[in-house]
Amino acid sequence: MKAAYIGGNSLTLLHSGLDYFRALEAAIAAARQEIFLETYIYASDSTAERVTTALTEAARRGVAVQVLVDGFGARNMAPALRDALRAAGVRFQVYGPDISPLTLRRRRLRRMHRKLCAIDGCIAFAGGINIVDDFDDYSPEHPRYDLAVRVQGPLVTRVRAEMARLWLRVARMHLNRGALRMPPPPAVCPPRGDAEAALVVRDNVRHRADIERAYLTAIAGARTEIVLANAYFFPGRPFRQALIGAARRGVRVVLLLQAVGDHPLQTYAARAFYGVLLEAGVEIHEYHLSALHAKVAVIDGSWATVGSSNVDPFSLLLAREANIVTEHRPFAATLRRALQSAVDDGARPIEPTTWGKRPWLYRIRTWAAYGLVRLMMRMAGYGQVR
Repeated sequence: MKAAYIGGNSLTLLHSGLDYFRALEAAIAAARQEIFLETYIYASDSTAERVTTALTEAARRGVAVQVLVDGFGARNMAPALRDALRAAGVRFQVYGPDISPLTLRRRRLRRMHRKLCAIDGCIAFAGGINIVDDFDDYSPEHPRYDLAVRVQGPLVTRVRAEMARLWLRVARMHLNRGALRMPPPPAVCPPRGDAEAALVVRDNVRHRADIERAYLTAIAGARTEIVLANAYFFPGRPFRQALIGAARRGVRVVLLLQAVGDHPLQTYAARAFYGVLLEAGVEIHEYHLSALHAKVAVIDGSWATVGSSNVDPFSLLLAREANIVTEHRPFAATLRRALQSAVDDGARPIEPTTWGKRPWLYRIRTWAAYGLVRLMMRMAGYGQVR
């Protein structure tokens, strides 16, 4: 389904959790009517405690607060945080609570991977940032490299409607009558800027390929440059061919990927594609200052996306995802500068000549990881990785 652009919005790029949580907590503190929050991970750390405090304070002053977390991603959320939310009157639901490791059934693997928030119908947040501290064991000195966007304007109505739709779906699935009582939707927000933007989602019914299609359409139309940063990069054949085709027709294609990831199997598997991409002229840079978690792209300095969707089978075939897409040149320019800075200051280029001289043991490890990921997809019932 083609992205439905809505005009009159203000878009603000948020760099890492430092910017994101400051803006999110301020918006929650200013909320007067309602808050919808969706997150894949809801950790048990100082950041999660701050967000919990902000949400509970909002609920106690009469704001209708709805929080939806994923059963797998938020499996380690402290019971004390859940209890605090519920005690304050926050309505709390879990998407896909069945996380038994004894099955690879599709239903268990279909997670809610979105990171969205809509407040009072006039401000929304989207991106790749979970409710979790910005620093981890891999990057104790530098924050996790991630990006989000704050949206103000009429597009927030669309974001809120999508979140309410999923909230009600989960409530019906679990016969949660209390969650079915919804606050009336806020009035459509008046224009706050000049940006046209769209919310593009992926689900397992009507929008199974919308995010991938948005990427492929933009890549097919690229004339000068594609800059793509993605944490978990394991593209199917159409996506690979689109990038290769762009590079061969003279488009500069730049990939910013992980040097070390929190899922080593997937990180190694992604490198199985490096050879064919480098041969076609694609530039590959691995970010090393900290864990890279962003899922963003800029094409020709005009088309841009920020969201939760990786370019891998989990995001493109299984999970519920949400991306903001825009053709607003000022925002695209801001995002491109951020990515260029990350390439210049925090990444190392993969040289084609050096890559071709890798030790055999490293090559075997890479292809073994690739084969194992493909096998896992077949076991889950997805024999063809698109």
